[in-house]
Amino acid sequence: MRLALLALLLTGVIGCGLESGRPAEDWKSDTENGGAAESDSEFTVTLDAAENGDAAAQRNLANMYRHGQGVAKDNAEAEKWYRRAAEQGDAEAQYNLGVIYRYGRGVPKDNTEAVKWYRKAAEQGDTKGQFVLGNMYYDGRGVPKDQAEAVKWWRKAAEQGSANGQWGLGIAYRHGDGVPQDDVEAYIWFSIAATNGDVVAKKQLSEVKARLTPEQLIAADERAAELTEQISVNQAK
Repeated sequence: MRLALLALLLTGVIGCGLESGRPAEDWKSDTENGGAAESDSEFTVTLDAAENGDAAAQRNLANMYRHGQGVAKDNAEAEKWYRRAAEQGDAEAQYNLGVIYRYGRGVPKDNTEAVKWYRKAAEQGDTKGQFVLGNMYYDGRGVPKDQAEAVKWWRKAAEQGSANGQWGLGIAYRHGDGVPQDDVEAYIWFSIAATNGDVVAKKQLSEVKARLTPEQLIAADERAAELTEQISVNQAK
């Protein structure tokens, strides 16, 4: 999906809203969430644990209902169990509950409610929650538009190694959104994101590079290397 939207992004992220140019959200993967059900018996075991208040089981049960694995697909049941896990402080469930309300999966769309749950996940250090909360501030969805606040949350994600957050900072510096316009800083963050596997950032990196002097490029590459090392330290903590 992300590659399919590359052309839209490159022809004008800023004018049409951030999310229209780059997919902001997807579900936490089953690997991240602890795996989806492979059998009816696994569903039964997970249901029993969930009903006994285990937050991880509640989140996994929501995954099962979302995918229809071991049980009929049911977005409303997925929302119910994500909520129970989220209310116990499970960051992944909080993020997924934000997605549910952002896109109206089993519930009416509600950006304000989506922001509430994205924020809870973000405040626990969840990088997807941080990145998407930044997007919501950038576009003014569910909160007043505030590009400086968007940058704050993208930076938190970026410093934990999120390629999306790193890309977001590159966009902010490239266009002067929420920060002073700075091609050197844009290059630094696009470079880090590209090294982190972001194909969109790689394309934008070459465009920004063409505007820098040789001296600026040397300094920017050195700074990108320093930040990459610091990010590795952050991820190891």
